[in-house]
Amino acid sequence: MAPFEYSSGSSIKGRTKVNHLADKKLKSLLNMCALNSKKHDTELKQYYERKVAEGKSKMLVLNNIRCKLLGRIFATINRGTPYVNIKKFAA
Repeated sequence: MAPFEYSSGSSIKGRTKVNHLADKKLKSLLNMCALNSKKHDTELKQYYERKVAEGKSKMLVLNNIRCKLLGRIFATINRGTPYVNIKKFAA
């Protein structure tokens, strides 16, 4: 998920790209999940709008949402329980 910088010494700077060893299919699925959760998850939607209003690039914020989704996934796997949205129960 982390982009890798392309550089050759101090003079050649290129675009950051995905490593050739990365699972591109999984990354594309995770990107679709991030786009979908940006639209439908109120917490992530507010996060996205707040960060874009601060001047962050949209792709940077989407990458952060992907990291947040991975954090949620690994937390539920480690706990062995289904994901519970606790913000829904807060008054």
